Amino acid sequence: MAESIIVTKTYPFAVNIVLFCFEMQDNRKEYVLSRQLLKSGTSIGANIEEAQGAISKPEFISKVQISLKEAKETKYWLRLIRDPKVYSSNKLESLLKDCNEIIVIITSILKTAKARK
Repeated sequence: MAESIIVTKTYPFAVNIVLFCFEMQDNRKEYVLSRQLLKSGTSIGANIEEAQGAISKPEFISKVQISLKEAKETKYWLRLIRDPKVYSSNKLESLLKDCNEIIVIITSILKTAKARK
């Protein structure tokens, strides 16, 4: 069975979040925001992976909803790092773009899953 697009997008996104947070910690010595971003940004894919193994439709929907909440939180932390210029990096805009794409995909998955419920 082919891997879903959301699975193939969230894992590399999590890897990039990890690298970005470590870069920010090394270069800026910033640990509070980077830790929040690290937790939410890696949780998106973890919950998607759990949803893949769900034993029921309600469990699947629940895990995907958690992923959507984590994606929105990740977007918040990325904007909070960018807007007051806490840390400047070319990677930031790319991460925001990827995060927005993930939010759109997860929203679509949820709409479809709920309609089939």
